Amino acid sequence: MASPSFERLDAMPGDRGAVRGGPVILSVPHAGRDYPPALVDALRVPPAALHLLEDRFVDMVARAARDTQPTLIQRAPRAWIDLNRSEQERDPKVDAGADWSTQPRASAKLRSGLGLVPRRTTAAGDLWRRRFSDAEVRARIEGDHRPYHAALAELLAAARARFGVAVLLDLHSMPPLGGEGAARIVLGDRFGKAAGARFMARAEAEIRRFGIPVAVNTPYAGAHVLERHGAPPRGIHAIQLELDRSLYLDAALDQPGSGFGETVALVARLLSALADEALSAALPMAAE
Repeated sequence: MASPSFERLDAMPGDRGAVRGGPVILSVPHAGRDYPPALVDALRVPPAALHLLEDRFVDMVARAARDTQPTLIQRAPRAWIDLNRSEQERDPKVDAGADWSTQPRASAKLRSGLGLVPRRTTAAGDLWRRRFSDAEVRARIEGDHRPYHAALAELLAAARARFGVAVLLDLHSMPPLGGEGAARIVLGDRFGKAAGARFMARAEAEIRRFGIPVAVNTPYAGAHVLERHGAPPRGIHAIQLELDRSLYLDAALDQPGSGFGETVALVARLLSALADEALSAALPMAAE
């Protein structure tokens, strides 16, 4: 996979950061669909089974919803490497360079097969015919994982330097949760560790104006992206947004559907509202 394996959309052609784009940064780490031959060759299941790991076409929502917000969109698929897992979440069952003894507190996601290199899905079972070598996984870390996070950190630092505050909206999608009254959108901030309460309250209020059931931190509170980049004491706030795929995809949850436009409008409204909240929060700092 050639580096960089992500697309960077700046505020304007040639703009290198968040100065013109405002205090909100948009990240889409799980919608990649560029499957390299080396990955396909290692599969023990049909390639379509990897679609279950994708935040299917949520990058299209991001592209349509963004205005001037600097945006990162990962092109490499989650099956290649998961940007929402730390470099240490390596699964010995699929990664020859990993060792359980170095991970005494392996996360539930890692134990279930959803580590840095995903091993399985619930519907398809085990994905790979072989384990990947330490060199293969390290190449993905150095060529794909680190560059994305470095670029994201750069954008957030630029926004914080210019506006006194930065807000990351990390965009994901989820299978329908099911059940009467179930949430169709989940906001996560790692239970207050990744974002200030005012940003979460503003985001939740905007979603409720669309009449869509929303939950906070349950069942998705955010993972490595929020843990790594969210730092409210330093003026950097990070929110994970999980969209029910039935909001914007067709009945098969495979292609954009009739709700795509309304979902785009909702995400655009969230981006605008978070920018408004961020600039309001920065005003007292500017007056000092």
